[in-house]
Amino acid sequence: MSAEGPYKVAAVQAEPCWLDAEAGVDKATALIAEAASSGARLVAFPELWIPGYPHFLWLDAQALGMRFVPEYHANSIVIGDARFDRLAQAAAENEITVVMGASEKDFGSLYMAQFIFGSDGEVLFTRRKLKPTHVERAMFGEGDGSHLHVLDVPGVGRLGALNCWEHLQPLTKFAMYSQGEQVHVASWPSFCLYRGGAHALGMEVNMNATQLYAVEGSNFALAATTVTGPAGMELFCDNDQHAALLGGGGGGCSRVYGPDGLLISDLLDEHAEGIVYAEIDLSAIAISKMAADPSGHYSRPDATRLLFDKRPQPAVEIVGEPEPSAPALAAAGTADGAPVRPAD
Repeated sequence: MSAEGPYKVAAVQAEPCWLDAEAGVDKATALIAEAASSGARLVAFPELWIPGYPHFLWLDAQALGMRFVPEYHANSIVIGDARFDRLAQAAAENEITVVMGASEKDFGSLYMAQFIFGSDGEVLFTRRKLKPTHVERAMFGEGDGSHLHVLDVPGVGRLGALNCWEHLQPLTKFAMYSQGEQVHVASWPSFCLYRGGAHALGMEVNMNATQLYAVEGSNFALAATTVTGPAGMELFCDNDQHAALLGGGGGGCSRVYGPDGLLISDLLDEHAEGIVYAEIDLSAIAISKMAADPSGHYSRPDATRLLFDKRPQPAVEIVGEPEPSAPALAAAGTADGAPVRPAD
């Protein structure tokens, strides 16, 4: 266990800077600083918070939503680019662990990603949503088993993260529990979409899923949610029908659950922007684990077992690539064969 005694965690509830990654990073760094100044060691952000959840996928025919695609691509984050590095720097400057929900761009493909930065600014891990949900698959690619991370983080504990309806995937959850997760970040969008017409997309069901995740895994679960405010409504709603489908906006419900399912954070109004906080003590996990550890003493591997393949599954595997020659290494600007990252 890498965290001694109680400590404070934070979950963001805020509107993104829609389709504007530079402004989004600015706003993120301010929220990171605010959480750190309030004494939090960990701050969690919502799903796709940079550059904002693509509501347009749900509001009309896909052809009409295509007008947003070029700008969405341009404002997605490439791992290691200047925007990514600014987030890492904010974590380091404020000495706080950050879990950021973002659209990751990898050449021509987008992924629903979470970037996890340590309190020293180091990249602890990055991950991709294994299976985008419903119409999300029109825009985003898939992750694989190598993106189901749980890592021992100094001052925090064994930390993991999932996006949205990954919390409705029983085998995905089981794979996470099996890695001894103690602190979990659940990154969600806002819950205003199809308000009153699709109960499964609403706050009640999805916060219950987060609560159940905490109880099943005997962990602390931070739910970070987006607010769809006036800027989002203006951007995505061309008519009254679109506004109705987005339920008038709002939809924020960030919170923190304990390993017994108890709500332990403060709450904000669904339209309000801010940060919710909770104090957690990892020693409480032992009490819950004594009763039920689903991948440990409470399991029955003789009856049911999970095959968990953590190997990366790349589309292209390069075999037999020749070693670079000495002149090629010199031309690349290396002294000892180690690659040198080009300047931004």
